[in-house]
Amino acid sequence: MHDIRAIRENPAAFDAGLARRGLEPQSATLLALDEKRRALITEAQAVQARRNEASKAIGAAKARRDDPTDLMAEVAELKERMPLIDAEEKAVGAELTNLLAAIPNLPYADVPQGKDEDDNALVATVGEPTVLPFEAKEHDAFGPALGLDFETGALLSGSRFTLVRGAAAKLHRALGQFMLDTLEGHGYEQTIPPLLVRDEALFGTGQLPKFAEDLFKTTDGRWLIPTAEVSLTNIVREQILSETVLPLRFAALTACFRSEAGAAGRDTRGFIRQHQFEKVEMVSITTPEQSEAEHERMTQCAEGILTALGLPFRRMKLCTGDMGFTAARTYDLEVWLPGQARYREISSCSTCGDFQARRMNARYRPEGEKGTRFVHTLNGSGLAVGRTLVAVLENYQQEEGSVAVPEVLKPYLNGLDRLEPAN
Repeated sequence: MHDIRAIRENPAAFDAGLARRGLEPQSATLLALDEKRRALITEAQAVQARRNEASKAIGAAKARRDDPTDLMAEVAELKERMPLIDAEEKAVGAELTNLLAAIPNLPYADVPQGKDEDDNALVATVGEPTVLPFEAKEHDAFGPALGLDFETGALLSGSRFTLVRGAAAKLHRALGQFMLDTLEGHGYEQTIPPLLVRDEALFGTGQLPKFAEDLFKTTDGRWLIPTAEVSLTNIVREQILSETVLPLRFAALTACFRSEAGAAGRDTRGFIRQHQFEKVEMVSITTPEQSEAEHERMTQCAEGILTALGLPFRRMKLCTGDMGFTAARTYDLEVWLPGQARYREISSCSTCGDFQARRMNARYRPEGEKGTRFVHTLNGSGLAVGRTLVAVLENYQQEEGSVAVPEVLKPYLNGLDRLEPAN
């Protein structure tokens, strides 16, 4: 959510930020509504003041035994006007809020200008793309023998659902626990958050109202989370925190649910893009002064997991046209998949400034100050477990169909060093 006072103070800068997002100027419309709302508030205050004044005058007139009929008629008229003004002010305020709620966050100055993923900037490449001594296969070609049961998943639930069993299930579980343990070592508190949330939580992190079609809704009005970012970030909603507790860092391994409404025809094969998937999420709540360093720290935490797994990857800085709605800057980590012979996204780490905090009314009180400020929020994948499973399968595949186990995962698999296909 944007601060209307900041737009008032510098409408040109606001419109320039929107232009970088490829959007038309909106400050004039917003400020016209803001001016109308403030005028109505002023009018309501004036009417209330005059009503109080006239009411006192009626008492004085009666004490003097003067006729208060005209004053009483004025008070009656003012009494009728007040709810009308109040209703109009609320309607204008709601219109202004709805418009502000639909406008994405403004990109930071260092975010590259661009339209789509082709304009993202390469920051760093870590490791060389895996070269296998045989023709690399995609995971969906040899994964079924290891437990990726696409057919039964589709039979149970339809397209983009997979039953994971046997060796693949063991590897999936090991990856999730390894990620959680690694992040705990970096100071992230492990949590088990709700998977069902209210409208307010999704509004707070920016999925509602604009992206409702990407979500699954239950019959009782709750929503299945598309990412644990929603639950974790909203831990601090409507709170005033002490500066001494910041930064707060949370991590969770959860199922996530997405309708993939905007991804028709993309990644229909395999385990890359599912309606239900598991992801380890990182969320940080910081002061504004901490958020820049925290963004780099969070991204490095995700990179460390890929490095420990021995997976080649690269860091990309997303351009203005490819960033998410709430992000002010995003780093994507893309892992190398030998079967596809290309890099694929496996983590996004975003800093949102105070954009989400305003929607959640999440604040902190700086030490020694009476006033409060909005916190900054950050979120990142550490990592998408299913995509990491795919990356391990493809990078560690053996010619006969088995998969070597990365060294760091062996303790999570009782020392197993190879996953063998089922007979």
